[in-house]
Amino acid sequence: MKSIDRTKPVLVTGGTGYLASWIVKQLLDDGLEVRTTVRNLAQKDKYAHLTALAVKSKGVLQFFEADLLKKGSFAEAMDGCELVIHTASPFKITGIKNAQKELVEPAMEGTRNVLDTVNATESVKRLVLTSSVAAIYGDAIDILKTEKGIFTEAYWNTTSSSEHQPYPYSKVQAEKLAWEMAEMQSRWDLVVINPGFIMGPSLTKRIDSTSVEIMIQLATGKFKTGAPSGDMSFVDVRDTAKAHILAGFTPNASGRHICTSADKSFLEMADVIRAEHPELPLPTKFVPKWLFSFIAPFIGFSRKYVKLNVGYDLRMDNSYIKKDLGMEFLPFGQTISDHFNQLVADGIIKKS
Repeated sequence: MKSIDRTKPVLVTGGTGYLASWIVKQLLDDGLEVRTTVRNLAQKDKYAHLTALAVKSKGVLQFFEADLLKKGSFAEAMDGCELVIHTASPFKITGIKNAQKELVEPAMEGTRNVLDTVNATESVKRLVLTSSVAAIYGDAIDILKTEKGIFTEAYWNTTSSSEHQPYPYSKVQAEKLAWEMAEMQSRWDLVVINPGFIMGPSLTKRIDSTSVEIMIQLATGKFKTGAPSGDMSFVDVRDTAKAHILAGFTPNASGRHICTSADKSFLEMADVIRAEHPELPLPTKFVPKWLFSFIAPFIGFSRKYVKLNVGYDLRMDNSYIKKDLGMEFLPFGQTISDHFNQLVADGIIKKS
């Protein structure tokens, strides 16, 4: 049990990220002193949105330069903090030539470097780590191996490797390393958040995310003939940020936390958008799996991925996060609607 002093600064690593930006915003809105790390302090445009948020908030924000792969680079930012929220992680899904070198090793090294600094910083009492449901399962077909057809925090992804599903593999390896390092000492404790597919409005106009890509594909008619079947586990970015903060300040918080609000399909996502934008070329039915498998390589999916994921419904048990952190979730419809309308308002999705 760790009680965190709210008058002490909170460190959020990788503050310019989609999720981290919301964590920073919510902490600032609560009037806290926030520190965050960026790779290059000279590139002020990369974190201008955070500077603007700080001006409008009750809190105080400081920027520090740090690199996940540079030993000791988080020491200055962490000094004097009791709570560290570690969201920064290498993220790469396409164009990977050597997954072990490009994804797995950086994920492990980044985790080790940050946790080594936590070990060396006497003030730190708690580390909240952003993991993923990808550390719980590798492919949707893994649901068939669960006891009751639902994933809980007791499950670990055992089917991914550096050759198949390297990103989920990097997440599970990094989380396991964090637990190993946490168990080797007793000064600080580790609390892990395992978000599902994060959607919801962004605080920047960045488009280099899977969630934005899917919205654009839906809006432009890429799935007009039909969407792939199979429910995925979604969560709102604002809820995910809230979960990290609750994990930091709830004294008896412990363990892993599946952070998902709804298990829904692409078609249900399209239905939410269609209710407000009926003129868009959105899918109205599921595409047969054999057909999706045929076209998959042309739209960035491997046939193996289709075989092991399309047509299987994910089910996630989110009861522990509700009990342990008192989490309540926004409705799925609000998440999708707010996200889509933000993309339209920012000119990322252009309506004819």
